[in-house]
Amino acid sequence: MEQERTLVLIKPDGVQRGLIGEIIDRFERKGLKLVGLKLLQLPRERADELYAPHQGKFFYDYMIQFMTSTPIVAIALQGRDAIELVRLVNGATRPTESEPGSIRGDFSIDITHNVVHASDSPENAQRELDILFDSSELVEYQRLDEAILYSPEL
Repeated sequence: MEQERTLVLIKPDGVQRGLIGEIIDRFERKGLKLVGLKLLQLPRERADELYAPHQGKFFYDYMIQFMTSTPIVAIALQGRDAIELVRLVNGATRPTESEPGSIRGDFSIDITHNVVHASDSPENAQRELDILFDSSELVEYQRLDEAILYSPEL
């Protein structure tokens, strides 16, 4: 069974509002496996590296300042179609387009302070995971419910 890994960040507003447990719970209840987790103060250099694709855009400086202002939580998740599933659970980037029941649909009202960040492709997931996690910080294990969560690939 082909599994993907992806990155989720709980942004400063999510940490400050005490939403860490709620957010992790939503991904675990969806069936995604937690393979890395850390609370950190994002250094400016890593924030610049993480958001390099947005450099030069009007919101870049504010986003870097926001993301380095207080602690964030970095989460590495694994599962079949993990990238797409995480983005579904997160909801649309614009809070006004996020469905109720999604993280952003339930908890955000501002496009920058939208609680979570998630990788948008396998290439970006790997790049972002490499920025925030050393390979020794990501674990391999079998969840007991994987046989129930995943039918054989047809």
